[in-house]
Order: sequence, then structure tokens, then C-alpha cells
Amino acid sequence: MYEVVVNLHMHTRYSDGNAGHSEIAAAAARSGLDAAIVTDHNVYVEGPEDVYKFGDRRVTLLVGEEIHDQARQPQKNHLLVFGTGRELAHLAHDLPRLLEAVRQAGGLAFLAHPHDPAAPVFGEADLSWEAWPAQGIQGIEAWNAMSEFKTRLKSRLHGAYYALNPHQIARAPFSDVLGKWDELLNEGRRLAIVGGSDAHAFPMSMGPIHRIIFPYDFHFQTVNTHLYLPVPLGADIEENRRLLLDALGKGRGFVGYDLPASTRGFRFTAQGRDRTAWMGEEISAQHGVTLQVRLPHPVECRLLRNGKVLKTWVRRNTCAHITTEPGIFRVEAFIDYLGESRGWIYSNPIYVTR
Repeated sequence: MYEVVVNLHMHTRYSDGNAGHSEIAAAAARSGLDAAIVTDHNVYVEGPEDVYKFGDRRVTLLVGEEIHDQARQPQKNHLLVFGTGRELAHLAHDLPRLLEAVRQAGGLAFLAHPHDPAAPVFGEADLSWEAWPAQGIQGIEAWNAMSEFKTRLKSRLHGAYYALNPHQIARAPFSDVLGKWDELLNEGRRLAIVGGSDAHAFPMSMGPIHRIIFPYDFHFQTVNTHLYLPVPLGADIEENRRLLLDALGKGRGFVGYDLPASTRGFRFTAQGRDRTAWMGEEISAQHGVTLQVRLPHPVECRLLRNGKVLKTWVRRNTCAHITTEPGIFRVEAFIDYLGESRGWIYSNPIYVTR
């Protein structure tokens, strides 16, 4: 398998961002990304999808959409839509019809920022997802960088501090989002998770301070989605789109917080008697299964089964656990950064069946 790093959920000048598609592709190349997925609010922008070249680097830029009902106040239930190739925002008022249209178009639908608290000091409303059980989706944005930023905005002074010190913001995905995901998995739903930057590159002015809050280059080094592909990305945008969307939909990857240290190289697999399963896949428990974890650095690692911590390792690069029991197994890893333990890696599940 070939690992690629993707940043998704971002905005351009077509909605409320501060750059164009080619500028975002250039920022992605500077940040070492392999791909980026733009999701402007309620507008599908045709044309910019391409494989952009910058020296010896190539970046695949895909175009999706963040769809929500603009007539609703506040505008809850934001949906990230990938791979449809056409505008679907006119269906935002009717979620079942929207999800069916995404399915018919061969696309994917992920809940955007399921927990997105209000920040009244800055006039930001609570935009959390409310339309449960959300049948018809393929996954959940488990870690949204801007939603987490909103929780830090207790005052204007806090806003100025974190704008000037963005590396202090991220701690981990919201526990209630991970809990809801585990709940849905335990109900039999096969749902993948992704991490989204929700990048806008906002211009900010507070007294004498004038700057861009969280430039795309910064966002692209923080919360990313790492995917595993059967072949490397190439120069064909159609083939790259197919590879990336297939891995996204199947959950063949993990969410990585790459600012403290790159999460490239993480592996979570299950070895059975006859085959190996990757994240997003299933494998039979018959004859026993060895769950294997490889980490880029020796950190704290937790193996969870059906949402409960089964085993914890400390300061280990490699971890293994043998099971004959079925269950939904996933991994969380934590790294020390700036004086505290922070979430670092959140894998998609491996489904061990009877």
C-alpha cells in the first residue's frame, strides 16, 4: 500500500476563503501534501480539478462542496460532499433527497464538524450536526481544526493569543464526536472518519495587529487525513480521483495531527491465517488474528475494541495483540507536545468478524 497525505475541508474566494484554487495547490505543495480537497459553501466550482506541478512535486486538487440549508438559522447540519461532479446545494433543505442524489452521482457524504460549539464573543453560532441518525452518509469529520479553535475563544484576549500562537490550539478530537462514532459503529454502521482543517485563511485586525489567521500553509501541517492506496498517485486526474475517493469511502486510512511530528509511516493491520486486513476492511476471527500497530515514534498507544480501551502501550514503536474475539478494533496514539499530551493518531477500524 502507498500512503498519501490529504488535507480536506477548505474554502476559497468562491465562498468565505482567502485564496484561489491554484494558490491552495501551491500551499499544499509547500506543505508536503499529496492532495487537497476544496469544499466551498454551497457552490460547486467546475474547472480547477487537476494535478498541479510545482518543480518536482505534484499535488492532486479535487473539488467537493460543503452543503447546508442557508434558509435555516443557525445553519446546522453541514455536509461535506465529495466526488459528485455537479452542484447539489439546491437540495440542502431536504437531507434525504440530498443524500440520495449524492449516492446516485457516485459521491461520498461526510458529516462536517458534528460538534461545533458557539463562540458568542465573536458572534459565532453553534453549527453542530443535529439530523441524527444521518442514514446514508459514508463517514464523519471526527477532528475539525476550526471547531476546536472556537472552544478556545472565551474572550477577545483569548482570540488574539491563539491567533498569534496557533500551535497551542489543537489537543484532540471532541470526545463526544468519537463517542457518537463508536455508538454508530456498534449499531452496525460502517462509517469512516476523516480530519478536516476547515481552512479559510481569515484576515484579522485587532487594534495594531493585522494578520492572516491560520494561513493555508499552517493548516496543511496540522490535522490531515492519511490514506492508503494500492498504487501511487500519478499524473491522471481521473485515476487519482478514483483512488482517493475509494480510500476515503472505505476508511482505508487515519487522521493524523502532523504538527508535533509527522504521522507518516503509521500502520494498523490485522494478520489472519490467509490474509492481511487494513483499516476499513474486515477479517475473520477464525484461527486467531494478530492486530499489529507500527508508529513513527515511540509514544502512548491505545487499542480499542467496540469503543472501549482494550490495551495500552507506553513508549513503543510497535505493538501487537492476538484476538480470537470479533469486534471493531481501532487505535489512538498520543504524543507529548509543548508540555502536554495531545492526540496524534486516530485510525479507522478493522472489523474482526465471527
